[in-house]
Amino acid sequence: MLKFHKHPLIIFHYKFTPPLFLHHSAAPIAESSLQNQTLVSLIEKCSSMSQLRTIHAQIILRGQTDDTIALSKLVSFSALSSSGNLQYAHHLFDEIPLPNRHMYNTLIRASADRKNSNKAISLYQKMVSCGISPNEFTFPFILKACAFQKAYVEGVSVHSQTLKSGFTESHVCVQNGFIAFYVACGKIECARKIFDCIEFKTLVTWNSMIGGYGKTGRWENAFVLFDEMRERGLEPDGHTFVNLISVCSRISGLKLGRLVHWYIEINGAFADSFVQNALLDMYAKCGYLHMAEAVFARMVGKNVVSWTSMVTAYAKHGLVELAKITFEQMPVKNVVSWNSMISCYHQNGYYKESLELFYRMLDSCIIPDETTLISVLSACSQLGDLVTGKKLHEYIRGNIVQPSVTLSNSLVDMYAKCGSAETALGIFRNIPEKNIVSWNTIINALALNGFGYRAIELFQEMEGSNERIIIKPDALTFTALLSACCHCGLVETGRYLFDKMGRIYKINYEIEHYSCMIDILGRGGLLDEALELVGRMVMKPDVVIWGALLGACRIHRNVLIAEVVLKQLLEMEACVGGLYVLMSNIFGEAKEWDKVRKMRKLMKDNGVRKIDAVSSIEVCGRVSDFTVGDNRHEASDCIYIMLDQIKNRLECDEEVLDDVEI
Repeated sequence: MLKFHKHPLIIFHYKFTPPLFLHHSAAPIAESSLQNQTLVSLIEKCSSMSQLRTIHAQIILRGQTDDTIALSKLVSFSALSSSGNLQYAHHLFDEIPLPNRHMYNTLIRASADRKNSNKAISLYQKMVSCGISPNEFTFPFILKACAFQKAYVEGVSVHSQTLKSGFTESHVCVQNGFIAFYVACGKIECARKIFDCIEFKTLVTWNSMIGGYGKTGRWENAFVLFDEMRERGLEPDGHTFVNLISVCSRISGLKLGRLVHWYIEINGAFADSFVQNALLDMYAKCGYLHMAEAVFARMVGKNVVSWTSMVTAYAKHGLVELAKITFEQMPVKNVVSWNSMISCYHQNGYYKESLELFYRMLDSCIIPDETTLISVLSACSQLGDLVTGKKLHEYIRGNIVQPSVTLSNSLVDMYAKCGSAETALGIFRNIPEKNIVSWNTIINALALNGFGYRAIELFQEMEGSNERIIIKPDALTFTALLSACCHCGLVETGRYLFDKMGRIYKINYEIEHYSCMIDILGRGGLLDEALELVGRMVMKPDVVIWGALLGACRIHRNVLIAEVVLKQLLEMEACVGGLYVLMSNIFGEAKEWDKVRKMRKLMKDNGVRKIDAVSSIEVCGRVSDFTVGDNRHEASDCIYIMLDQIKNRLECDEEVLDDVEI
């Protein structure tokens, strides 16, 4: 029995009265049948959920809950109508004792999108377990759901069902569904087998297979198939061109992309906004910016995708001002547009501007998505803006039920770089399915905050973890571990991990690993061993390697090796201001004043100037930067007055202390 929902059902109602033209002696069955027809007719004319709820209530009150046609219509409107409510449709379906195939198909179709695809798969499984055979209206949508979820096992089960039912050979729409499913699961060879078995291929079939090759980066197969399609007399459409252009974007294949563009121009093929946007994106990603601008300028019906693609193109080339101008000119902005501009600022080091734009986005009543939050959290990390980071965390807790692992990793990174290692560790522990980035982020977080021993313990936990997916350390894991050893002076542990990386895990050493290991040995006073390791490097040492060794020379006052390092740096012409100063200090501490003078002369002759250090301070949620003798801040006068007052106070306190000692 369907449950009656105690909604205010008076918003919209129909007056149901027995037909007056029926004689009193008319059979009850005939009267009931006529009423059922009236209800079905009313559902078909329905235009809102309030109307549907009223009709639903009348069905319950009249005891006509066994009318499968009326119930099917109710489910169809709730699930598929633009005015419907999918949640209501599911609730309605759950109360029907014996739903039929049409009802199952309707709900599977409605739930087959990315958001509800899990529900579609469970409905299909329930349908089959109840003995209801799926048909040609079931399979395309359940395959779409399996493709969204990359549910390979479930999809193969559907394939088995179609083979038993004979639908694979007779229905091309089902076969097209299988091509899309196998492509989504990365099984391109299986998709090709299905394609080759289709006797009467439609344009959708060809496009699906060409698109499949494109998504897997097999551009040669995609273009061979395109040629074969034309040889068979099929004219490509917009979907074909978008697939081919997208392949060129992925592989940065400018020549191929231009050939597709010329084909469209020469043959007078219709290029809709999707094709033009694809061309714009392809030229931008291939570094051909002026052609991207030309395509954009020629577009008649520019939409939000076109404008956003142009913003992204300028961002990719570091043209922040042009990206900003284009963004401000956009007639309509969506969340992707805002994300593109925020990302543009972030990628080019304009972290404050990215936060300011984020606040503007909120003021414009645009709801941020995970991409927005990841960019803004990263900006907070770079600025050390813990106040804004905490506000974002509160927002995520209140609005996102299941944050993605990427978003959780961003939170861990933000707290770590803002100095809250314990909070970062707490968030890490609560990530349901950690990936290698999760482990690398927290190990690096602990290393960054001086918890070297805990970082190594966590690595051991990672090695012995019983996660559902086995996670193996990568090159970044060992960079973080060696960094932890460096911060804590763990020479033996560093040696052990450096050896384990190559011998056990077969990970190739990169310059970052050598840099960390040389720093570990150097800080530990093992300068000869560090220099020997430099000689064994498989690549040419860079300024970072020599700089690490030079820093160790100053700590241990080893002028001999410092001079060897200086010679290498001068030969590389890579000696920057900081290294000249460091070398000068080494000679000064060794009281070799002639060499100090030589270093100063070298700096002067080469026009080298030490780059001023920058300090950041956060006050009331605002981060300000300062350098030596800085007058840029709007409150500079007040700041220097306050500094003078502090200095005078300290000098007075020092005099008082001296008097006390006397």
